[in-house]
Amino acid sequence: MSEAEANNGDPEIERINLRISQSFREVIDETWRERGFNSQSEFIRYALRESVNHLEGAGFWKDLAISEAQFDDGESRSSEEIKAAYGTDKQ
Repeated sequence: MSEAEANNGDPEIERINLRISQSFREVIDETWRERGFNSQSEFIRYALRESVNHLEGAGFWKDLAISEAQFDDGESRSSEEIKAAYGTDKQ
């Protein structure tokens, strides 16, 4: 697929590469499906917009990233604990 096809011909849309751990990717996959997003990309775009537009919510993403690093080091909080701490476990 060409880049023009990937962004529907919109010259303002760019593709970025993002490196994340497999464990964090699994959390993202679970989250976008649970929340009813159509795709992982749609969810990530939404999350980035929300983080930029509502900086007070950025703490959630920071804590999630810290949790991922702790998980990789053998000390972790589950995604359920983080969701409960931020009240995102309710539908």
